[in-house]
Amino acid sequence: MARFAALAVCAAALLLAGVGSVITQSVYDTMLPNRDNSQCPASGFYTYDAFITAAAAFPSFGTTGSADDVKRELAAFFGQTSHETNGTSIGQRPEFKWGYCFKEEVSKATSPPYYGRGPIQLTGQSNYQQAGDFIGEDLVNNPDRVAQDAVISFKTAMWFWTTAQGNKPSCQDVALRRWTPTAADNAAGRVPGYGVITNIINGGRECGMGQKAENEDRIGYYKRYCGILGTDAGDNLDCYTQQNFAS
Repeated sequence: MARFAALAVCAAALLLAGVGSVITQSVYDTMLPNRDNSQCPASGFYTYDAFITAAAAFPSFGTTGSADDVKRELAAFFGQTSHETNGTSIGQRPEFKWGYCFKEEVSKATSPPYYGRGPIQLTGQSNYQQAGDFIGEDLVNNPDRVAQDAVISFKTAMWFWTTAQGNKPSCQDVALRRWTPTAADNAAGRVPGYGVITNIINGGRECGMGQKAENEDRIGYYKRYCGILGTDAGDNLDCYTQQNFAS
């Protein structure tokens, strides 16, 4: 028992030296100042400890590449998830300080009972099945776990982030500049940058449709977090002229 306890302490220490050395409690609080606002339905849910604990299951997350690669990946992850959980209907724009205000889709109409939940707003039975299989949770029979357990919630977001699906690269590979567009991608205007991550997550509703407010919101969060973490946001931030991956 003592040996297992020691291993757990060692793993936690290593993680704090990785993700936790960049996203400290103080940085987390600065990035998400309204996550525990009493007006937010998710108040008290998205704790820093839950984030750090979940990240332990994804050792490459927020630890890969150069210092700037790490910062850009984390800024991109929080930029996208902050938009997905955006509370600006409660707060004010364009502060980009109302991320992590919601933990489940308001209308619950997208794909019942597998509607959007958690930081990435995991949606659809297939995603619940695959995410659950990976993290060792039965999310098909218990989808509400994603909105009840913050560690599970973060894990589903990190699973989606690090996993390529179909003809889409993983969000992580794009963020770390490990993705090389195919001829079809180039023809569709999909070029390396934050905009392709938006395309992966919600291209069917946001990409190739000109300048949309949703795109601007995702970019606003990302650029704010890049500023907080002290890194450059890079190029190709929008997907205004990109065809979505299903086209």
